[in-house]
Amino acid sequence: MGLLSKKDAKLITDPLADNNPITIQVLGICSALAITAELKASIVMAISVLFVLGVGNVVISLMRNIIPSKIRIIVQLIVVAALVIIVDQVLKAFAYELSKTLSVFVGLIITNCIIMGRFEAFALGNGPWKSFLDGIGNALGYGVILIIVGFFRELLGSGTLLGFKVLGDPIEKSGLYAIGYENNGFMLLSPMALIVVGIIIWVQRSRNKDLIED
Repeated sequence: MGLLSKKDAKLITDPLADNNPITIQVLGICSALAITAELKASIVMAISVLFVLGVGNVVISLMRNIIPSKIRIIVQLIVVAALVIIVDQVLKAFAYELSKTLSVFVGLIITNCIIMGRFEAFALGNGPWKSFLDGIGNALGYGVILIIVGFFRELLGSGTLLGFKVLGDPIEKSGLYAIGYENNGFMLLSPMALIVVGIIIWVQRSRNKDLIED
């Protein structure tokens, strides 16, 4: 018998594809537009949301029977704010330059509709283990899209990945630049992130006709 039942496994796999929080539920679009010009920033944001949503779901689940319904939103905001502060302090300690770039957007994790949505829709009605799996699944689904968008935007917009030149040197005209390739500066602008997300949605829906009917 595996570690996860089929039902538990679907809590992780569904948000990665057929119920992706960005491409299907259309949540968390703002950060997908704002911070995906660099792959490193996309990865850090994905990891941050993974921590906040995974731990937050468990905390809310453990507290679900003692939280008065009238103040549940306030309690949820306090929990997520505390977790975001931890993320922010860790970034400042170990990746200070990146923390300055992401400072505003890390803070906005507090109001990320994916996190508040999972607290409300799942953690308040399920046990800690299932809530943890749900949080991890939705965070991974969110993170995968961010990383895909960040990968193509940095590669085509700057010719780099994680800051490393992978297409050659545009100044020395080496690699692809030697045959006339030029970086597409439009890829670094926010509208291009929306176009890339749109292409991902198109590919996803073309592969799954059930999503088209929905």
